[in-house]
Amino acid sequence: MKTEDSKILDHSSPFGGGGGLYIHIPFCKQACHYCDFHFSTSMKKKGELVNALCKELVLRKDEMHGEIETIYLGGGTPSLLSSEELQQIFETIYLHYKVAETPEITLEANPDDLSKEVVVQLSKTQINRLSIGIQSFFEADLKLMNRAHNASEALECIKVAKQYFENISIDLIYGIPGMTNERWLENLVIALQFDVPHLSCYALTVEPKTALKKFIEKGIVPPVDEDAAKQHYEILLTETEKAGFDNYEFSNFGKPGFYSRNNTAYWEGKPYLGIGPSAHGYDGNSRSWNVPNNTKYIQSIEAGILPLESETLSKEDKYNEYIMTGLRTKKGVSLEKIENEFGKKFSDYLLRQAEINLQKKLLIFENQILTISKSGKFLSDGIAADLFWI
Repeated sequence: MKTEDSKILDHSSPFGGGGGLYIHIPFCKQACHYCDFHFSTSMKKKGELVNALCKELVLRKDEMHGEIETIYLGGGTPSLLSSEELQQIFETIYLHYKVAETPEITLEANPDDLSKEVVVQLSKTQINRLSIGIQSFFEADLKLMNRAHNASEALECIKVAKQYFENISIDLIYGIPGMTNERWLENLVIALQFDVPHLSCYALTVEPKTALKKFIEKGIVPPVDEDAAKQHYEILLTETEKAGFDNYEFSNFGKPGFYSRNNTAYWEGKPYLGIGPSAHGYDGNSRSWNVPNNTKYIQSIEAGILPLESETLSKEDKYNEYIMTGLRTKKGVSLEKIENEFGKKFSDYLLRQAEINLQKKLLIFENQILTISKSGKFLSDGIAADLFWI
């Protein structure tokens, strides 16, 4: 059931035991052809939006009872914010929330924003982790995706960032139309040569209402080849393993000590507060999301009204989410947890539903833990769907 939530401070499901903050920065220089996230290419209301973000943080401060362990600025393009705007956000957080002594504070950044001057300024803020949207080191791929940066900027920004940040993650996209196995391998070789401690690698997906979808329908761009993407993923697993990375979640590869604490908290079902237009949050029992419209968001927050919708999760919803997130991770799905939290009916159901994929060796069941086998990894979403409670 979805409900409109216009309460200010007296929320019925406050967070307990600590959690995270996700802050959505809804601005981009230009629209990537594959992106369906909420953003605006107009910067006219950037200052108003930052003020509204800070006011929402104040309005919702009583929802988080424990320490803030992770702060993630996503988007959009958070690296478009000035150091003054970033400092305004951090000052608001530290004034109104209890922040852990050593939080992980991540900023998503695009290569074209990361000049040496900007990187130096960022290093002087509370930010201690950069997530850089490289996507590809090849000009043809960047042009197809309509990225704002070029190949030389992709290379240069990592060199500069490494001088000031130890904890750096690079985003790469595979399965791009026209991308050969050789070009994908070269992308990985280049990334690994920089000796960054974390990679996030995603298969290109064609979302409805995106420019990429229209280009494919019109024959301007060839369709995405799932077999090619599967080959790219297998290359990814091989090369990252050789380089000492741990594939701790389907799309994420980290060296010891450099797993994303923010993303890990999502997969483990920890609570987080979503701040900003279109931002989602989770309190353990329900999900909420803000209106995906900058003007409506600003107007509502200025009036002291939270522009939220929320949905209470049923036991079946929670079970399905645990299956989906658990199977994507190295930790897998615990039968003991299923039985303790959902009951024997659910654990018995899980084992029955898993049987066919166990026989196919796409799933592994050891020590009461269900995990995806290496051969089943690329099929993990479909395998999880086989285990859902319907």
